[in-house]
Amino acid sequence: MKLNHFKNLGRWVATTLFCLSAITFVWQGTFFANNSAMAAPISIASRDAGDKVKDKAEDVAKSSKNFIRDTKDKVKDAASSNARKVENSTDTNSPVEGKAKSDRDTIYKRADEDAARTEKAVDKSMNAVERTVENIKDAFN
Repeated sequence: MKLNHFKNLGRWVATTLFCLSAITFVWQGTFFANNSAMAAPISIASRDAGDKVKDKAEDVAKSSKNFIRDTKDKVKDAASSNARKVENSTDTNSPVEGKAKSDRDTIYKRADEDAARTEKAVDKSMNAVERTVENIKDAFN
């Protein structure tokens, strides 16, 4: 008789677990059918990733601009050094000395122009990255 009770109890437990599993499955299915419930984690993750990308791009832009400015300064230093060497090795007011000073001034001007143009290109690239990140973030929102 006790064996029969265990069989009935076992069937009842199995049936209960099966019903609870079915209810849980149906509940989970309706929960996941709600797209806003699924989109929230993706939206938050895309926002965080977008912010990280923008931060990294800003760091790269800053270091690029520092590199551009350093390069401009080194070019100007080299032009000054070369002009001084020519000045020291020639007579006073020689045509070669005048040409060296003229070349130095041209190099200064071009270094400033090139640095400004390159920094403008870096800013333009940075703006493109920011727009792209914002468009991606908006797509997930």
